[in-house]
Amino acid sequence: MSRGSGKGLSLKDKLDGNELDLSLCDLNEVPVRELAALPKATVLDLSCNNLVSLPSDFCSLMHLVKLDLSKNRLQQLPLDFGRLVNLQHLDLLNNRLVTLPVSFAQLKNLKWLDLKDNPLDPVLAKVAGDCLDEKQCKQAAVKVLQHMRAIQSEQDQQRQRKLQAEREMEKKREAEQRAKEALERELRKREKAEEKERRRREYDAQKAAKQEMEKKTKKETVHTRKPASSSRPPQPARHKASWSRSVLRVLLFVLFCILCTLAACKLTELQHQPLCVSVNTLYEDVVAALQNHKTLQNMLQHNSHQ
Repeated sequence: MSRGSGKGLSLKDKLDGNELDLSLCDLNEVPVRELAALPKATVLDLSCNNLVSLPSDFCSLMHLVKLDLSKNRLQQLPLDFGRLVNLQHLDLLNNRLVTLPVSFAQLKNLKWLDLKDNPLDPVLAKVAGDCLDEKQCKQAAVKVLQHMRAIQSEQDQQRQRKLQAEREMEKKREAEQRAKEALERELRKREKAEEKERRRREYDAQKAAKQEMEKKTKKETVHTRKPASSSRPPQPARHKASWSRSVLRVLLFVLFCILCTLAACKLTELQHQPLCVSVNTLYEDVVAALQNHKTLQNMLQHNSHQ
């Protein structure tokens, strides 16, 4: 315990029943550990000291029922000051408090409160009132608790709205993510379908080209085979022409033989032979017949001219 006087005394020496008076001890800090060891001290007087702040573990002194912190230099109370749920009487006269922690609304058993001579927020100062007598201090406790509960409710609502907004934002992000994923799936599905369609067209084109090639090859094969097949029917004609040439050769040969025979019968000594006589006679008859035939043609042409 830090103090300017009575340094040799312990807290137990100052305990009187359930009251512990640490006023005017020139304290700069609260001996929380020693106070926690004295749960019987439900009434604690820390007035007229040099306290600027209270440590957070001060709020663990939940056995306190009456607390006097007047005439110090407190600028603020711990955020979890509301843990002192058994507190019924609280004196904060003449400090430097501007606001109270929201947890103050949890002091459900508070019946008496004095906030005079603090640079309070105007709204809080109006709610707290003057606390000039017992009745006003009791009213101050009720009104300040109502005010702090309203602030707490508003903060809770703001917190809820914030949480709701965050949840909605999260839902929106999730929805956007789902929409994005759905769009990506749709794009992948479309790309896959387009790829399948491209491959199908490519396959159809290859198949058509292959069929066209097979058709062309088959057609060329047919054209290649046609001369062989078409050359077969003319074979009789070729044989016929060959036969005609053979006959012509025979006739020419016979004619040549006749001419040779005729020449031999006309120009050689064989003309008096019986065969040559017959040949010469036949030759003369043929020549005479041809002459008669020529004379007849001339007559006919003459008649036709007339």
